[in-house]
Amino acid sequence: MSRICRSFSAEFKAQVVLQYLSGEASQAELCRKHNLKPNLIAHWKTAVLERLHTVFETDLAIDADRVRITELEQLVGRQAY
Repeated sequence: MSRICRSFSAEFKAQVVLQYLSGEASQAELCRKHNLKPNLIAHWKTAVLERLHTVFETDLAIDADRVRITELEQLVGRQAY
């Protein structure tokens, strides 16, 4: 009997974890509804909580990159003349 490995999109994982964390559905309900093992949902939840702080750090990195791009564009503009 062969075992089929299913893969889940990032959007699906986020939706399941959000439903679980918000209390919209219990872990058992989500397991039954989507035919998932409790350990899988727990793993996804842990991954989300470990990376949650990066949601706001990304904005800072993008802003820093934009400032750097502007500086480099000005430098190139000065060298072109």
